[in-house]
Amino acid sequence: MRKMENLLLVLSTLLLSCDKKEAPVTPPGDTAITYVMPEESAPHEGTWLQWPHQYQYGKSYRNRLDATWIAMTKELVKGEKVHLVAYDQTEQERITALLETEGVPLGNVDFKIYPTDDVWVRDNGPIYVKDANGRLVIQDWGFNGWGRKAAYDNCNAVPSRVAADQHTPKINLNTVMVNEGGSVEIDGKGVLMACKSSILNENRNPGMTQQEAEAIFSKYLGITKFIWLEGKAGLDITDMHIDGFARFANSSTIITMNEQDLDYWQVPQQDIQTLYAATNKAAGAYKLVKVPLTQYEVITTYGKNLGKASYINYYIANKSVLVPNYNDPNDIVAMNIIQQLYPDKKVVGIDCRNLFANGGMVHCVTQQQPR
Repeated sequence: MRKMENLLLVLSTLLLSCDKKEAPVTPPGDTAITYVMPEESAPHEGTWLQWPHQYQYGKSYRNRLDATWIAMTKELVKGEKVHLVAYDQTEQERITALLETEGVPLGNVDFKIYPTDDVWVRDNGPIYVKDANGRLVIQDWGFNGWGRKAAYDNCNAVPSRVAADQHTPKINLNTVMVNEGGSVEIDGKGVLMACKSSILNENRNPGMTQQEAEAIFSKYLGITKFIWLEGKAGLDITDMHIDGFARFANSSTIITMNEQDLDYWQVPQQDIQTLYAATNKAAGAYKLVKVPLTQYEVITTYGKNLGKASYINYYIANKSVLVPNYNDPNDIVAMNIIQQLYPDKKVVGIDCRNLFANGGMVHCVTQQQPR
């Protein structure tokens, strides 16, 4: 994904806030599982969204994205709570008016007022896991603006704010690892899939080895097997997040693209082979489901050409699956393929043309809170 590549990126050099007493660095080799992260399709209490605002990139940026957030909220409230993060009271009032005008019922909407730098709650928001007793815990991983390429102080503070407001136990991992939620995919059965380029990168975790990263993920996410792709550092602001081109549709299925489309997405050839040959914890092959890119290059509502776009960056809600749409003939093709994977849910298209101009799609701007 190519987050904010067409916007001014604000360089920040402040160090991440930390609390070393809460979570000491996991030493290499310490792979004892302490927490397990439920998969995205597990029942949700709710979904977190950070609503676009004018304070970082201006009113045009905000106004071009409002419709996408309205559409997501309208669908999500049918099956779960929607935790909406508004920048301030003025923004909360503006958002409320937008939702009411569109007939969105507010009974399942829970507003939180936190200043944010941007909308990418998948990367900076709370990661919910369960401890050995099944108790829900918030993990606050380090977020540094994808390697200090953009402002991040406000967004990095969101998990702590959420934990305090919800009175939920928090594990502070700011001093352990910088890790964006879009960097990792889990199958719910102990397997993690990720690109090294967005984790084992000097701009995130200088000097960290693969062994050290695996020990941390094992302990805090319940991982026992890893599928590592090399990725492509410097391709975009995220240094190639996995969730733009390969996801676990469920515990036995990887949803991705055909080889030609992966090549268009600039996935290295060796990574394509590794992805297609990936096996689960029991060394069994995953079922591969391949979804095409858009048939044509995507054009925003304001006339900007973005090239072809991916449908892989969808979000699994309680009653629906929110799939990126681009006013393209392949919208219906992609939605039909994805619908077959989730027969008990309704596949709903979300117009992501303007959102894709900033580099992400539906999955990038949602974060699940498990039930």
